[in-house]
Amino acid sequence: MSTKYTRGSFQLMKSMNRSIILNMIRKQGPISRADIAKQSRLTPPTVSNIVKELINTKFVIETTQGTSKGGRKPTLLEINVDYFYVLGIDVGTTSMKFVVTNLFGEVKDTTNLDIPPTPSNNDLLATMKQGIHALLANGNSDPDKYLGIGVGMHGIVDPVNGISLFAPTFQLHNIPIKEELEKEFNMIVNVENDARAMTLGEYWFGHGNDADNMVGVNVGNGIGAGLMVKGRLFHGENSLAGEIGHITIDLSGPKCPCGNYGCLQTLAAGPAIAERAIKELKSGKKSIIQDLVEGDFDRVDGRVVYEAACQNDEFSIQLLNQTGRYLGIGLTNLIHTINPKRIIIGGGVSKAGTFLMEGIKETIQTRGLTDKAKETSIVISKLGEHASAIGACVLILEEFFAK
Repeated sequence: MSTKYTRGSFQLMKSMNRSIILNMIRKQGPISRADIAKQSRLTPPTVSNIVKELINTKFVIETTQGTSKGGRKPTLLEINVDYFYVLGIDVGTTSMKFVVTNLFGEVKDTTNLDIPPTPSNNDLLATMKQGIHALLANGNSDPDKYLGIGVGMHGIVDPVNGISLFAPTFQLHNIPIKEELEKEFNMIVNVENDARAMTLGEYWFGHGNDADNMVGVNVGNGIGAGLMVKGRLFHGENSLAGEIGHITIDLSGPKCPCGNYGCLQTLAAGPAIAERAIKELKSGKKSIIQDLVEGDFDRVDGRVVYEAACQNDEFSIQLLNQTGRYLGIGLTNLIHTINPKRIIIGGGVSKAGTFLMEGIKETIQTRGLTDKAKETSIVISKLGEHASAIGACVLILEEFFAK
């Protein structure tokens, strides 16, 4: 065996052991060196050496002493949670959300920027750079303490090369996000589809941390899903997995920007809710929506429908229930295809969760193939409006807490 290969194998083993220990401290800390050795089956000297390295690099700190089992009290270890930061971006269809989190995904700073109408590739990249510079300039933390930048981008993404292959809302192709941001900020940049980023965020810090097989569904101006199989994001052969917004629900339904008719997102995404509301209001249906928008139907959007529903407007409640039924059909298809333990619904439309859920559960109860399928856990995102941006941060945290 060559010296080079031996050295490479040793470095790999050391890196794996480091990840095992770091992850154990992240999940179980405060924890003692002895408990790490016992649970990981690594030798005490190996644990001691790696812990010393982790303390020197500031990822881990020694903390309050544990309970003695005879003899000296053990010193416990925990993640130095607020020493390093990560920056996450959620690139939506009309705006970008930027967050700064610590190593436990807790949001420390945020900003939002509007995306220019009909943007070019350069416009999108310029908006990303502007938001990042704004957060770095806030002075809340030293730029040298940032581990990297994660980007959750709607549409089809090549996560290996960090390229937005196709952003359907803007009809843009091949945006070199990773290359451009790494050049500008000299940090690691990882890029993923926004729904997959949301799913990853929920898996680490939200409602998915006990479910290795789960689906995150992002319902906003479009609809996408992240599929988690055995604790790993599933991308499919050409990074198309999870595009459930383009499952056909109604062959003679409305035309979708993708060119097909009756896609799920033409019936259940935010713009679809608004369009259905406007059509029915113009045909004479009564609702307090007219008062909320002062008779200007151009101001009707999903948020207004939700506000009306919160004021017990029967028209809006029924409209959101119907939207839930459409979503329920898409989710039933997912249940029958993937059979996840849990489905987590996020994105702007998920704010209407209480009104949607009735229709979703009713449809799954009616259409589910088995009793177990009908009992699939459906919950609203724990991470809320920042779910995709926090998930984008996890794209970087994964590099340091590699599982």
